[in-house]
Amino acid sequence: MTVFFKGINTCRRYRCNSNDSEIHLNDKKGDFMKKRWFVIAVLMVLFIIPMTTACTGNGDDVIRVGSKDFTESLIIAEIYSLALEAAGFTVDRTGHNLSSGLVHTAIVNSEIDLYPEYTGTGLLTVLGLPLMTDPLEVYELVKREYYERFQVTWLDFTLAHNGQGIAIRTELAQELGIVTLSDLQPHAYQLRFVSTAEFLDREDGLSAMTHAFGPFEFYSVDIMGGGARYEALRTNAADVSVAFTTDGHLYNAHYYTLLVEDIVIWPPYNLVPIVRNAILEEHPGVADALNRLAPHLDTSVLLHLNSQVIVYGRDIQDVAREFFESLS
Repeated sequence: MTVFFKGINTCRRYRCNSNDSEIHLNDKKGDFMKKRWFVIAVLMVLFIIPMTTACTGNGDDVIRVGSKDFTESLIIAEIYSLALEAAGFTVDRTGHNLSSGLVHTAIVNSEIDLYPEYTGTGLLTVLGLPLMTDPLEVYELVKREYYERFQVTWLDFTLAHNGQGIAIRTELAQELGIVTLSDLQPHAYQLRFVSTAEFLDREDGLSAMTHAFGPFEFYSVDIMGGGARYEALRTNAADVSVAFTTDGHLYNAHYYTLLVEDIVIWPPYNLVPIVRNAILEEHPGVADALNRLAPHLDTSVLLHLNSQVIVYGRDIQDVAREFFESLS
């Protein structure tokens, strides 16, 4: 830091002339220099040290936001980050893009402070509890268990649900009058099904559909990745596909229709921010900032946000910022 002092006419102050000015200045020099360095020291304490702390990211208001390693989680984590910054916090985003297992370990080990989680993941994957289908019951259960086991709080419930689903070509659904999973079952023998290997093997996958609706004896079954499945439907290379309810491709209703789960068989996956208790105790404003987002997040919003990145190729940060700014 450079400190500037306005010029002082010392000769006038001490009434010096050309012969005795040096003597008078020497008499006062010691006191003046002491006062000058005292002022500089005070300024350093008041300004330099706090600025250094802020710049190094060690301030008390730094919140470490994590995310999982897929588009939706990255978008929502960025929206959380923007909300916190708007509330006056500094955000550390280095915990973004972790696998589901790693992000849970990171919050339990206090390596991150919060991230977006799904109630069904908490219930089945993390806690290892039996499958349940009521969204609010699942939310209340995981909220209680996380608080007691991990010292982590689930904030306000949202209607944003990224769960299991089945999609069909829209043209075919209209032709055959298929709206629900019950409608699909008797037509299965006519239809080409594309799936993940996991859905075919899991107890809560095709097996659960069969248990609830009867056998689904599809004309053919092929294993494909997410983007390839939707391309197969779009090009009429397949008729029905495994889906998730917020898949960005589903935003294009001209090609894809998500069937109604008329008998509920799959667990809910409602999106909720989860935060370390210690952070909420120290910074209650974190909960306030994130809970204000809850009424604005539902399944259709997630579908739209995902489509902007997955279908239209937009940048995650731009999509998140556009949504956050639209709230105000």
